[in-house]
Amino acid sequence: MDTRVSAGDNIAKAFPVDKIRAKFPALQKYRDFIFFENAGGAQVPQAVVDAVANHLVDCNVQRMAPYLHSQGVDQTVANARISVGILVNAYRPEEISFGLNATSFIRLVSLGIAKMLQERNEIIVTDMDHDADIATWLALEAEGAKIVWWKMRDDGMLHTDDLNPLLNDRTRLVACTVTAHSIGTIVDVATVGKLAHAAGAEVFLDCVHYGPHGLIDVQAWDCDYLVCSGYKNFSPHMGFLWGRYDALVKLPTFKEDFIPNVPPYKIEVGTFTYENVAGMDAAVRYLEEIGHEFLGAGQHSRRDAIAAAMGAIRAYEQTLSKKMLAVLKKHGAAIYGISDESQIEKRVPTICFNIPGLTPQYIAAELGKNNIGSRDGHMFAPRLMKRLGLTMETGCMRVSMVHYNKVEEIDRFDKVLGEIIAKTN
Repeated sequence: MDTRVSAGDNIAKAFPVDKIRAKFPALQKYRDFIFFENAGGAQVPQAVVDAVANHLVDCNVQRMAPYLHSQGVDQTVANARISVGILVNAYRPEEISFGLNATSFIRLVSLGIAKMLQERNEIIVTDMDHDADIATWLALEAEGAKIVWWKMRDDGMLHTDDLNPLLNDRTRLVACTVTAHSIGTIVDVATVGKLAHAAGAEVFLDCVHYGPHGLIDVQAWDCDYLVCSGYKNFSPHMGFLWGRYDALVKLPTFKEDFIPNVPPYKIEVGTFTYENVAGMDAAVRYLEEIGHEFLGAGQHSRRDAIAAAMGAIRAYEQTLSKKMLAVLKKHGAAIYGISDESQIEKRVPTICFNIPGLTPQYIAAELGKNNIGSRDGHMFAPRLMKRLGLTMETGCMRVSMVHYNKVEEIDRFDKVLGEIIAKTN
């Protein structure tokens, strides 16, 4: 018997999903609605709502002034920097910078790297990523960058065996996702880091979609930059950048003269949404609460609690993936990416598919009429759509689940999808 699978099954069975759902006001208010579009934005627990509201009431002022309310803003940001640093396993809190969203941080880093290309001018990108992590780097061709493509195989995975031959002494950076926001494939980014650094290159990771599904570890992954967004991580709309401290020190950025030329200040130029940063801090602490459910009594570090939470979430979500894949196969769906149950650990419960004879737009609209949220279209990934033989106009369907979803919701999806298909036959 595979003891890892057995242990994972036991954790999944013990997962307190009903207790967790009670923490989310949207899930309580819209009890008849199924949120299967979490890749477009997860719901937030009450603790996050409270953190945002309290900040707006108590500290809705500008930071860095010598009075109580402003000092409260400073403390909010400092607390969140520590929490997010623990979430990603940063070397130091100053490596965390807050801002608008992941896309703006990709652009900020890319503009800095454009000024440091010199003889190392090759940037490796993939055809599986969100276009934000492709088009941003393609724009550097005007600055002398040469774009090299690391292509997904037909099995829906990026194989590091295909990356190695692309690396050489001209490679400046490898930019890739940790998990495909579309087809749910997890990338072996630890090996990406090892290979890229052996070639003298840096690694930029888009961790937006992996964040709610697994443990982030910038040290184990040996990357140089990583971006994430709050809206998929049970937090308000905001983004953060982690950067290796020495890399951020060297990165050219725009700033006013009065701003210190050190991270995080050189990155956090201008006012950002402090209340949403307060919400991100609360979201990290929410994950810690889940972790303590599994750690039990005793003294545990905050990182230990987060690791326990994400381990339990991964095990539970694999049961959701297995169930949803079985339902889609039953209805004759064309599934894009990993569909083999024996490889379920290589994906998250984000699944793209099509039903023969029906447009994604029709299915999504009909699901919506039945109080099931989903998404149709190109998934902001034009190159991936082309690779899959799909058009930008129609694209595909996507269902995306997180740890507050239930098997019973998939059962209802199964019934409704069957009815939609039967209506058109």
